[in-house]
Amino acid sequence: MASAGAGGGAAGEGEWLKVAELRAVVQAQDPRAKEVDNLTLRRFLRARDHNVEKAAAMFLKFLKWRREAAPDGFVPEERVRRELAQDKAWMGGVDRSGRPILVGFLARHYSADRDMPEYKSFVVYFFDKICARIPRGQEKFLAIVDLQGWGYANCDVRAYIASIEIMQNYYPERLGKALMINVPYIFVKVWKTMIYPFIDTNTRDKVSLPFPIRPSITALVASMKRRKFVAHLHNAFNLQFVFVEDKNLHETLRQEIDETQLPEYLGGKMPLIPLKDYVQQPESA
Repeated sequence: MASAGAGGGAAGEGEWLKVAELRAVVQAQDPRAKEVDNLTLRRFLRARDHNVEKAAAMFLKFLKWRREAAPDGFVPEERVRRELAQDKAWMGGVDRSGRPILVGFLARHYSADRDMPEYKSFVVYFFDKICARIPRGQEKFLAIVDLQGWGYANCDVRAYIASIEIMQNYYPERLGKALMINVPYIFVKVWKTMIYPFIDTNTRDKVSLPFPIRPSITALVASMKRRKFVAHLHNAFNLQFVFVEDKNLHETLRQEIDETQLPEYLGGKMPLIPLKDYVQQPESA
């Protein structure tokens, strides 16, 4: 059933008219679009700068992909059992904006052990899990990406690019912020040279936000015309990636997350739950 709620950001009458126009276009081409609510359509519209034609093409591609990626409406655990066993994705509490927290440990991923079809299904699995936690009145989640111990054995550019493409194309406007912590120099170099070129060019023209970096990579980023790079990186995802300096880690985390919701291993009071063990609780009426 279509919803006219305004969760996840204020929308004016003009934007809802655009949503109605988008709905008419996509339903004319795929009747199953009737099952999608207005907030979902609005996210696709915003991801394409309110261009109805581009948003419609993006959304129709999403519908086709979704039927192939999750024909039963979800990804069964049996399909991603090996990925889940690595315990590299965990559920946390909520941040100060009420966004649920997803914590990822990239050093627990090994490229040599990765099966790409299963990995892509795993990406869909964890995006579905975290998005199901997003409460009414909110549309985004916060991610903590911990790179402690990350090295060459964990480097998997193909998997990173696959994750980016799935997020950009099929979960637009969902990731509100990603806090990249314990980031080694080599990861930033990989990000710049091998991942950045695959960022969607359709969303590279928006306002940039601050992008804290570790002192050891200041010269590297400066040589890339830092201000322009930051704008592109931030807006290609319609989100903010924050590479947190080690010295600012605790301050940054507490600005974003109350102590009661901060993961225990980061000095808070909230125990993490492995993704494979997380059970969605029903919303109270």
